[in-house]
Amino acid sequence: MAPEDLGSEPPLQGPNFSKISGEPGVGEPGAGEPGAGEPAGESGAGELGGARGVPRRDGPVGRRRVTAVTQPAPELSDAELRGALEAILLVVDEPVSELVLAQVLEQPAERIGPMLDEIAAGYTAAGHGFELRRAAGGWRLYTRPEYATYVERFVLDGQSVRLTQAALETLAVVAYKQPVTRSRISAIRGVNCDGVIRTLVTRGLVEECGTEPDSGAFLYQTTTLFLEKLGLNTVDELPPLAPFLPDDVEELADATR
Repeated sequence: MAPEDLGSEPPLQGPNFSKISGEPGVGEPGAGEPGAGEPAGESGAGELGGARGVPRRDGPVGRRRVTAVTQPAPELSDAELRGALEAILLVVDEPVSELVLAQVLEQPAERIGPMLDEIAAGYTAAGHGFELRRAAGGWRLYTRPEYATYVERFVLDGQSVRLTQAALETLAVVAYKQPVTRSRISAIRGVNCDGVIRTLVTRGLVEECGTEPDSGAFLYQTTTLFLEKLGLNTVDELPPLAPFLPDDVEELADATR
């Protein structure tokens, strides 16, 4: 039989049999596989690895993803919460906020504030040499003011770490005018303050906080350490300057222009 005659002979046993072997062909309807006889691109090739003769499946194919369920942290008793807060407050080196404490302990934030107030009241009632108080937006343990002389004697051991008059004046300008540039501070004080600013930055009382849009000069502001040293929660608690200004301040300002 000529090769061209193979394609012209009718099927031996219907459309379910191969023309060459006489047995059900792969992918033919007789093999129980849907989509037999479809041309490439229409038979579902590309689904499930693209093998022909593999049944189609409706919907997405793949492993079912298992979502892990996070178990909520157990709620601490009041005694456990008190102990955990005291342990953390003993090791912090700067005031820590109630939100951070709630996240670390995995407890509701509304429980942290009242418990800290209770701990602070307990320390005061017991007459301890230290106290828990709020400062710089957070909480920290501090020695009581009446024992400051002994603490200072132990820590400093005779060393003087006082700021100079120039440093105190510059720090006051930054505190009340922040954010402020060096040139503005120098204009207010009437002297160059570059060296004093470097000293305050080194001691951690002043820090850079961006640049001025017009000139590009660095801006300076007070730090959290500054608030902590002064026992303030925010700079809004700084005392007003009006009572400390001379009565003829306007005349002095006009004279310097």
